Amino acid sequence: MKKITALTLSIILLIVLSGCGGEENAQGAGTADDPVKLTVWHNWTGQDAKSIAMRKLLDDFRTAHPEIELEDEPLPTDGLKTRLRTAAAADEMPDLFVMWPDAMTKEFVKGDLIQPINAFLDSKPEWKNNFIPNALDGYTVDEQIYSVPMNLAPSSLLFYNKALFDQYNVKVPETWEELMKAIDTFNQNKVIPIALGNKANWVAQSTIFSTIGDRVTGTDWFLKATEQNGASFTDPQFVQALTVMQDLGKANAFQSGFDSIDETQMMQLYFQGKSAMVINGGWALANLVNNAPAEVLDQTHVTILPPVPGGKGEAQSTAGVVGTGMGLNKKLEGKSKEAALELLYALSGPEGQQATLDSSTLVSYKLELDKSKAHPLFVELYDLIQKTKISPVYDSKLSSAAVEVTNNGLQELMMGGSPQDIATKIQNAQAGAIGK
Repeated sequence: MKKITALTLSIILLIVLSGCGGEENAQGAGTADDPVKLTVWHNWTGQDAKSIAMRKLLDDFRTAHPEIELEDEPLPTDGLKTRLRTAAAADEMPDLFVMWPDAMTKEFVKGDLIQPINAFLDSKPEWKNNFIPNALDGYTVDEQIYSVPMNLAPSSLLFYNKALFDQYNVKVPETWEELMKAIDTFNQNKVIPIALGNKANWVAQSTIFSTIGDRVTGTDWFLKATEQNGASFTDPQFVQALTVMQDLGKANAFQSGFDSIDETQMMQLYFQGKSAMVINGGWALANLVNNAPAEVLDQTHVTILPPVPGGKGEAQSTAGVVGTGMGLNKKLEGKSKEAALELLYALSGPEGQQATLDSSTLVSYKLELDKSKAHPLFVELYDLIQKTKISPVYDSKLSSAAVEVTNNGLQELMMGGSPQDIATKIQNAQAGAIGK
């Protein structure tokens, strides 16, 4: 009996020890053959050249790295921002995700949700040192760099159909008076002056108001107001900027029902020749080149909004940011972190930057454009940006709370709301968010 018991105990002990070893491999270090799993959220959802190029980079990465199991989730821009805010509140961020510079980056750093990439950047100096001046500023907090831009995003460009301007003998506006006159002439001839799709209510703020605001107040005032340091959103110049935006609505610059259609439908109005102009970001150019009918595309040119009379901002400027980057989850370590950094480099390293430029998208990286291979409209935009200052887009500098109030406030403004009341709401939101 004692021999049987001893033998039995030995077998049980062997089974237990074997079980412990298996448990360690499953949940601990794992074997060398175990695939690394990465979750990626991005906004490359469309059939524009930029989105197609970025999705190809993801597919190429899968092919080159069979040991990495890549699970990517494409989301429209407004949906991605909402999902990120929800995930941040629950501390359930994906491994790697598209994020925006300045305000969003600072909030994620404050929430201890992302980790810096300084060491990885320093290991590739030929990459780090080839970004344009100040390109990394929006992703830098307390000297720690959290991402790099994958593009350059002027958010406020005026695309116009020259054929319609010629048909109705309208001058391409270089002054605000000429813009208002063009709006009036197109309305008289039953042509939508400026197509707008503000269902996702960031559009009016990012593509139109950020530039109008800067033209009226100047950049220095805006930056002081965001910091609540010597300027307030209830100051007369900001109320004036809101009034200028409201006056565009009163002049019927946009089609009726603009808050009920999205950005895609907005571009369709332009593609169909129903609007003479559309104001959108640099990201729209790839869509234009790939999807606009030839008779519209061949007549399309690009410029910027004219200066506002009496404004403090620079005339040759337009709102924008250096472009989105990829945020790295703070929890990543070991093989998962190494894999995520490899993917970050594939998307935003030299080859990724070249693929972006080749997709008719501007970059914040020092690359020469081969004008013989680029579409003429992209060459026109490229040359325009070389002589144009980029001023801050509002949703890159304001707190998330103030951005939401601003976006909703602009919709209220265009329905006849009081500029002074809306300014007060924005001021209260920004002051509350930064504790002043």
